[in-house]
Amino acid sequence: MNRSLTVGLCGALLLALSGCGKEETPPASKAAAPQETVIKIGHAAPLTGGIAHLGKDNENGARLAIEEANARGLTIGGKKVKFELLAEDDEEKPDRGPIIAQKFIDAKVAGVVGHLNSGVSIPASTVYGQAGIPMVTGSSTNPKLTEQGLKNVFRTVGRDDQQGPAIASYLATEYKPKVVAVIDDATAYGEGLGNEVEKTLTAAGIKVLPREKGSKDSRDWKAVLTKVKGKKPDAIFYGGMDATAGPLLKQGRELGIKVVFAFGDGACTNTMKDLAGDAAEGLVCSQAGIPVQAASAKFLTDYKARFNAEPIQYSPFTYDSTQLLIAAMQKADSADPAKFLPELAKISYDGATGRIEFDDKGDRKNAEMTIFMMKSGRIEPLAIVKGGATIKYEDFIKSAATAASAAPAAAAAPAK
Repeated sequence: MNRSLTVGLCGALLLALSGCGKEETPPASKAAAPQETVIKIGHAAPLTGGIAHLGKDNENGARLAIEEANARGLTIGGKKVKFELLAEDDEEKPDRGPIIAQKFIDAKVAGVVGHLNSGVSIPASTVYGQAGIPMVTGSSTNPKLTEQGLKNVFRTVGRDDQQGPAIASYLATEYKPKVVAVIDDATAYGEGLGNEVEKTLTAAGIKVLPREKGSKDSRDWKAVLTKVKGKKPDAIFYGGMDATAGPLLKQGRELGIKVVFAFGDGACTNTMKDLAGDAAEGLVCSQAGIPVQAASAKFLTDYKARFNAEPIQYSPFTYDSTQLLIAAMQKADSADPAKFLPELAKISYDGATGRIEFDDKGDRKNAEMTIFMMKSGRIEPLAIVKGGATIKYEDFIKSAATAASAAPAAAAAPAK
C-alpha cells in the first residue's frame, strides 16, 4: 500500500508540474502592449566650469523639445517611438569633442545637438561626419564649422563672419573710434570673432592695435589691460566667453579705462553683471540670432514652467535644433540617419526662433544678428541686423507681430 501510494503521489506531482510548464496564450485583453522604439539623441555642452550655466541652458532647450515630442506620442516607421536625450559634459575642451562624439556613435544615437563651443564642435564634427550622424548646433558660430564640406553639419544660428561685422559696424557708427584694441581668448571662437571684427574695422579706416591674447581660463587681465591702456584706444573689443570677459571688464574699469567695451555673443549675457558688477553698465555686445525674449511665446512659457527659470541665451536655438532632427525623421518616416539626413538638409520649419532653412553648407539662411547694451544690470536688445540692414528692436518686434497676426496658421506649422 505504501509503495502504491508513493507511486500515485509522484504521478500526480509530475502531472501538476507538467501542467504548470505549459505556455497559455492570454486573452487578447490581457496581451502585452507593443513596446516603444527608443530613439536616442545626443547633446553635448560644458556642464561644469565657468560657462556651465550656458551649457545647462542649451541642454534644457534640447530636453524640452524631447519631452514635448514624447508627449505627442509620435510614430515613425509604423512604430510608436520614445526619444531619449543622452547628455554629456564636454568641459569646453576641444580634445573632449571627438571622445564624446565616439561615445555617442557607440550608443547608436540618431543625431546630435551641439556642441556649444566652436572649438569643440569643429573637431567633433569630423567624427560625426565619418559615421554619417547628423549634427545640429544652436550656438557654434565659427565659419570653419560649415566650411569643411561635411554634409551632416548644420547650425540654427548665424556665423561669426556675420556677427563680427554687425558688432564692429555698430561700434564704428555709434562711437566713431579712431583706434580700437582687440583682445581674444585664443580659442577658435574668440580668435575667429576677433578676426572678423578687425577686418570690418580696418575696412572702415579705423586703426586696430596689434592683437592681445589670454586664454579661456584667464581671470587676471591686468598686464594685458595695462599694456592696452598705454596705447590709448577709443574702444576695446573682446572675443571670448562671459567667465573671462567679466573679470576683464571689471579690471579695465579699476585701471581707469573709460572707453566703451564691446563683446560677442559669448559674453552677451546677464551674468556679466554678476562678474563685473557696476562696470558692466553700458557694455555693448552682439548675439548670432534673435534675442531670447523674441523667441515664441509658447517656448518662453513652456521653458519657465518646466525649469522654473528664464532661458539665458541659445536654448531656443538648441530647442529648434532638436525639433529639426525629430521633424526630419518624421518626414523620412525613419530614424536611420542615412534616410532622414536628406530631409534635414532641405527642411523648411517654423520654430521658436522663426523660419529655419539651410543653405548648401548647412548654415541657416537669412540669420539675424542682435546688438545689445547692458542697462540697469540686464542686457537689452537695441537693434536687429539682417541682410545688411539695421532695424530698431522695437520695429522688428512690431513687424514680427504683424506678420504673425496676418498668418496665424503658418506660425504654428509643423515641418514641411
